[in-house]
Amino acid sequence: MLANTQPADTWIFPFTPQPPDWKLDWNSLAESFSWLRDLAGTPQEPEYHGEGDVFIHTRMVAEAMIALPSWRSLPASERSLLFASALLHDVGKPAMTHLAADGRISSRGHARKGELLTRRILCDGQELPPVALQAREYIARLVRFHGLPLRFLDSPNPQRSVIEASQSVRLSHLTLLAEADVRGRICADQGELLTRIELFNAFCQEQECYDAPRQFATSHSRFTYFQKEQSDPSYIAYDETQFEVVLMSGLPGSGKDTWLKTNVPKLPVVSLDGLRRELHIAPTDDQGRVIQAARERARIMLRQKMAFAWNATNITRQLRQQLIDLFVSYGARVRLVYLDVSLPQLLERNRARHTYVPEAVLQRLLNKLEVPDLTEAQQVEWIENM
Repeated sequence: MLANTQPADTWIFPFTPQPPDWKLDWNSLAESFSWLRDLAGTPQEPEYHGEGDVFIHTRMVAEAMIALPSWRSLPASERSLLFASALLHDVGKPAMTHLAADGRISSRGHARKGELLTRRILCDGQELPPVALQAREYIARLVRFHGLPLRFLDSPNPQRSVIEASQSVRLSHLTLLAEADVRGRICADQGELLTRIELFNAFCQEQECYDAPRQFATSHSRFTYFQKEQSDPSYIAYDETQFEVVLMSGLPGSGKDTWLKTNVPKLPVVSLDGLRRELHIAPTDDQGRVIQAARERARIMLRQKMAFAWNATNITRQLRQQLIDLFVSYGARVRLVYLDVSLPQLLERNRARHTYVPEAVLQRLLNKLEVPDLTEAQQVEWIENM
């Protein structure tokens, strides 16, 4: 699934243009989706976007996408994913646009914000039926990486940047999105931008990650590569791990306790929920004592090279990275297990739980959710609708 970046083959985004006329029904799209209407009025720097606001730009990008022969030649499911990503690629701009100190209009950080918003839009069931994990994450990652073909050479490590992206999306797809993004704007340097995309294509092919993820000799070699800023993707890393730590990830009510009892029933568990009950600390209270107690219990088992599970929400990459760094420092191999449930299902489950989580808290957590990817651990699993 997410491991080989093969997009879903059944889901079709509403109003995706179809042959033979490839007609764009923009009015129906705008009437159906508030997030699309919300783009209207968000300004862009005229030097780079002479066409006007983000709403106008997005329509032009959609038009450019469906006019590309390379898009039309794709299977219907792939056309759908790319069309959705074209509509959503700048969905983060309204929240991130401001007047910079130099007087220019800036939307720095909009791709990261757009990834989070796309994930939310496609799973909350508000204006679309919840989209399955595979298709949802593929679109969200296209949104996150949509600017990479234009700026990869500015990265401190271009090789690492493209190889990282290839673990989540097909870079040949990313190229199509970038080309539509460039053709869907009015700017003096459009030709130069299209040349950058051509360079990106050639570079990705050199790195063996254009039509498929860059392959590594072993899963541990892949993990080692992404843990070090300067490393060789061809290097076969010696695996000195001595035991395994299972790191759970998922929103409250996604089924983490059930998964552990079903799949690793004899494994000791460091549970933040359990420690809260033990220490009589509410989820809304300061969590410092809970985290301290959990880390100390983990260290006892880490020193003994004992396998165990860490059970908490762990919904952000930064938090997971801190824990993974701790486990790896003791010689552990990490198995990262993410459980995915749509928001409507999650709310229904939550209402029936003995330990009810306020819905406002769930909503805030969903807004911060970063689904794990293959670069984070030696083994990453995604489990849907458990």
